[in-house]
Amino acid sequence: MILCGIGDEAGNHLKSQIAATRRLGWRHIEMRNVQVDGFAKANLHEIPEAAFEAVAAQLAEAGIGVHCFGSTILNWAKKVTDPFEPTLAEVGRAIPRMQRLGTKFVRIMSCKPGDEEERIPAEVIRRVREVTTRFLDAGLQPVHENCMNYGGMSWRHAQELLEAVPGLKWVFDTANPVFNFDRSRPKPWNRQDAWEFWTQIRDAVVHIHIKDARWNPAKNDADYHWPGDGDGAVRAVLQDALDRGYTGGVSIEPHMVAVFHDANATAQDEALQENFVEYGRRLESLIAGLRR
Repeated sequence: MILCGIGDEAGNHLKSQIAATRRLGWRHIEMRNVQVDGFAKANLHEIPEAAFEAVAAQLAEAGIGVHCFGSTILNWAKKVTDPFEPTLAEVGRAIPRMQRLGTKFVRIMSCKPGDEEERIPAEVIRRVREVTTRFLDAGLQPVHENCMNYGGMSWRHAQELLEAVPGLKWVFDTANPVFNFDRSRPKPWNRQDAWEFWTQIRDAVVHIHIKDARWNPAKNDADYHWPGDGDGAVRAVLQDALDRGYTGGVSIEPHMVAVFHDANATAQDEALQENFVEYGRRLESLIAGLRR
């Protein structure tokens, strides 16, 4: 397994992201949002060219590779009724930057469904197919995440999308089923089961996303926990992946430290970094226990 983590969970600034990765002894990172001196934080395909060059240089100096790129392409902030051209422009910016960094995998989604929607519109499939084709033609592998998107509405929707889009692969997020409704079943919808979702799409999984959570009815939201302490079937998923000979990426997203609005950005990055490192160490311990 290739252990890594979503960089901005270890801090907004690239220095904090690199420091956390090196403290864990890991050689890879999953880049998403990043800040470097002189530039505002933004997704890797949105930062100015000079900022990207700084990112590339600092990663190379630290000896850290980018295993996967967490893009905003077709994510839950996008609707299928939005113009498609801005998405294609994102793809066009992402491809050369991935190639420059030697990154093979790019995380994509399939737009945010309406609250009552139960089916994947043909236009969503068309857009995901077009995005997938452009990445594949560039020698890159798009991986779809089960999140608050059409492909994440249930494992059946995930299978439908995989069957409809040749070459698409999957990144499985262990915690997202905890708070997402299973829209493939009759109403009132129950929340999804992480283990069931995994077993139905695992053959298409080339990247595993580790976060863990329990649904909290009192606040109508999820509470996030250390890996293995929630309802994301983290232990079962990783044990099954190991038993099946999985050698791909395992990327952490602790999601446990609130992003607070503090003028002292350094303090925020310190809190994020400490949580990220502890989360990574607990994951390493969990995996070591499963290997025994």
